[in-house]
Amino acid sequence: MTKAEIVNEIAKNTGIEKVAVQTVVESFMESVKDSLVKGNPVYLRGFGSFIIKHRAQKAARNITKKTTLTIPAHDIPAFKPAKVFLAEIKK
Repeated sequence: MTKAEIVNEIAKNTGIEKVAVQTVVESFMESVKDSLVKGNPVYLRGFGSFIIKHRAQKAARNITKKTTLTIPAHDIPAFKPAKVFLAEIKK
């Protein structure tokens, strides 16, 4: 499902204009992104959590060139679904 499809679905279900829904969806995504950039996780009860995961430094190999390189430690955004959400998917 794309962002446009989400906007259309919300607009259809709520009766709110697509332009207003698109503004809200984009604002929500921006708020989540800003919070994660600041290092703060976002918890949505019953849905899941947007968190930052830390990846440790590791060695990787380039098989074609037969060389080893080091991938530095870094943080990545991740989504952890709530137990209720997982239970819905498993049905």
